[in-house]
Amino acid sequence: MSDASRLSQLSAQAGRVANTSLSQLIAADPARARDFALRVGPVYASFARQHYDREALAQLFAAAQDAGFAPRLRALFDGETVNVTEGRPALHTALRGDFSPASVARDAHAQALQARKRMRAIVEALEASDVTDIVSVGIGGSDLGPRLAADALIGAAPGRFRVHFLSNVDGHAAQRILAGLDPARTAALLISKTFGTQETLLNGAVVRDWLGQHAAQRLYAISANVDRPAAAFGIPPERILPMWDWVGGRYSLWSAVGLPIALAIGMDAFEAFLDGAAEMDAHVLNAAPADNLAAWHALTAIWNRNGLGYATQAVLAYDDRLKLLSNYLQQLVMESLGKSTRLDGSAIVADTVPVWWGGVGTDTQHSFFQALHQGSSIVPGDFIGVIRSDAPYSQNHLALQSNLLAQTEAFANGQGSNDPHRAYAGGRPSTTILLDALDPRSLGALLALYEHSVYLQSVFWDINAFDQFGVELGKQVASRLLPALAGEVEADDPVTRELIAQLRG
Repeated sequence: MSDASRLSQLSAQAGRVANTSLSQLIAADPARARDFALRVGPVYASFARQHYDREALAQLFAAAQDAGFAPRLRALFDGETVNVTEGRPALHTALRGDFSPASVARDAHAQALQARKRMRAIVEALEASDVTDIVSVGIGGSDLGPRLAADALIGAAPGRFRVHFLSNVDGHAAQRILAGLDPARTAALLISKTFGTQETLLNGAVVRDWLGQHAAQRLYAISANVDRPAAAFGIPPERILPMWDWVGGRYSLWSAVGLPIALAIGMDAFEAFLDGAAEMDAHVLNAAPADNLAAWHALTAIWNRNGLGYATQAVLAYDDRLKLLSNYLQQLVMESLGKSTRLDGSAIVADTVPVWWGGVGTDTQHSFFQALHQGSSIVPGDFIGVIRSDAPYSQNHLALQSNLLAQTEAFANGQGSNDPHRAYAGGRPSTTILLDALDPRSLGALLALYEHSVYLQSVFWDINAFDQFGVELGKQVASRLLPALAGEVEADDPVTRELIAQLRG
């Protein structure tokens, strides 16, 4: 079936259910709450408040089969060239498990294990030293994933190291981080796949110079281009860990890029994080679409984008330790799916990724929830909660959970009123994802779920989830404009020329 035919059938189903409110769909199907939910290990997800019914779901599962979800997942795990525009596999699953007899996948897994062994040695050596603080320098995929995981998983008390993340090229960021540290008790990690990223090189030089004489022993690098850090920063090979071109930056936190995570929570906990992701990998690879959590999540996203036409998606985490999740998912989802060209170079016939955004409850209930409840645009939401809290304040946790439940119920059902200003239309769809606890295993499983959902959405739309050429143009223009800002040349663009004049005062 062609893409256009699949989308046409999806639109027809959406038109049919649009005449029935979400609350009516729920009331008409007493088994819906049970049947529209799945559990995989420590992750439970309920899709009962999404605006579809069983007939529409059956059509979505048929579309998944027609799009080739199962064989395309197998191709991903086997290391086939799924990143066709760059001629590469995307073997982030090999970083956390051995799922394929294919030689390329087995080789990748072996390399990952060897790198993990070296990571452990570095962690143990630093634990035996007098280092108290780690500065992790990177940006994008070399920063967002490790920053999220370290922030979410660090306990109530700091671990062996305090880990600080430096990404923004704005010098104030480096100034603030370094101001409170002692170079004699600090080590630094420079993380860049190409080791040509401007922000990382500039910040890396700032940190190296700040370390002074300690840089010779306290500077580490993670890169796919191992010669560059050695040449640019004098880092010896034993302090350079590998990345590989078969792992995209936004999928790299499972590799040596996760060294800041291991330093923040310990190497054993980092390996439990990988195990949680591997548990989700095994499920996604082997389960049929109707029983596959990633397929449900992906098809729901497709339904909301192409069937119902929603242009944005919120992710709302009801655990303060997940406050960086929306930032991480912005990159994972929007960099992967922000494409308008199919694999064969033709134009896409439908909209792809919505704009992802969000924050944590209950803070966000006092900011943008007004628009979610009564605004003119419907915004689907992923609500993420945690069943067991590690904090000793049980009443706080009950209040947090009650707010999570209340918001999803209110979004779905709304509330009438004789006063139109106090009326709530309802009909706002949401998915509720519950983690048994926020620990390395559950977080690993959650992030792997989103990775596979993104990939399956790309399969449906026949786009490449693993390139990011749109990131490059701004970098190229910025490089051209540096001489103009220095007054060495004149910019070509007339608006840029005027702005440069203002910046130069």
